[in-house]
Amino acid sequence: MEFAGIRLRNALFVAPMAGVTDRPFRQLCKKMGAGLAVSEMVSSNALLYGSTKTQRRINHTGEVAPISVQIAGADPVMMGEAARFNVDHGAQIIDINMGCPAKKVCNVAAGSALLRDEALVGRILDAVVAAVPNTPVTLKFRTGWDRDSRNAERIARIAEAAGIRLLSIHGRTRCDQYTGEAEYDTIASVKALVRIPVIANGDITSPQKAKQVLDYTRADGVMIGRAAQGRPWIFREIEHFLATGEALPPPTVSEVHRVCREHLDDLYDFYGVEAGVRVARKHIGWYTKTLAGSAAFRSNMNLLPSVEEQQAAVDRFFGDLAAQSERLCYTEELAEPLAA
Repeated sequence: MEFAGIRLRNALFVAPMAGVTDRPFRQLCKKMGAGLAVSEMVSSNALLYGSTKTQRRINHTGEVAPISVQIAGADPVMMGEAARFNVDHGAQIIDINMGCPAKKVCNVAAGSALLRDEALVGRILDAVVAAVPNTPVTLKFRTGWDRDSRNAERIARIAEAAGIRLLSIHGRTRCDQYTGEAEYDTIASVKALVRIPVIANGDITSPQKAKQVLDYTRADGVMIGRAAQGRPWIFREIEHFLATGEALPPPTVSEVHRVCREHLDDLYDFYGVEAGVRVARKHIGWYTKTLAGSAAFRSNMNLLPSVEEQQAAVDRFFGDLAAQSERLCYTEELAEPLAA
């Protein structure tokens, strides 16, 4: 895929997810076949630029290009300054967050709350595009605030007129949060309306679902979020299925063990030992979710305080699993998105 002069391996995107899409996770997903991985959102509040959290989120050392950074806020001037700040620190694409449904974001009129003020949307988009004229700006948003006020088509027109180079749309309203099923009619309508690329997001949990959504919406690509947690190989599975129509076999237990351990090592290195152990717990939980014996394993693993104990527990779990089967065998369907 190519847009704004940037060539991607494919049109498979990693959705920005707070507390998930840090540099280690983005790197892993790219290695596993994702064409683009968007960072966790970076606040536009300059007072937070020196915080440990923001410093980690703008750390792109060694990251495979292109580097896409999502910014969040509700003030046009601050958003423009945040765009420049992140470009100065390595961002090659600026993504604007108008999709986050979290209360703490919406309560400050940012994220998907902005969809209720179309005039403000226009001012923010104009300010960010003007602030970084040599950097592509993209927009992620939802179909509207609630089902009675879906306005994705109007937002898309505003965005295209402002110079936004690509749209990513989650097929839910803000009030839907992550409940129910994503709808794709609105995404299809937006795709038919604008000339810039449109990426479909929401409930894409398998290669077959990715193809169905692409065929139905005519979108230019798909964005995967929660379904990639603990399952980063979903990107190569989708890439292979779209190219050949054939499904890849599940990964071997030994490969998943290796991928998990390498991911953990990256987390320990990125966050430091103490924070790394805490962050690693949720990823280990996602890697082992619905595998035989995982419930008891996760309960015990969450109590382990050190890197060495965590690593040893993971080794034992996957060693026992490998003795039972060469390939992954889930105890339940993964149709439901994995919860963040």
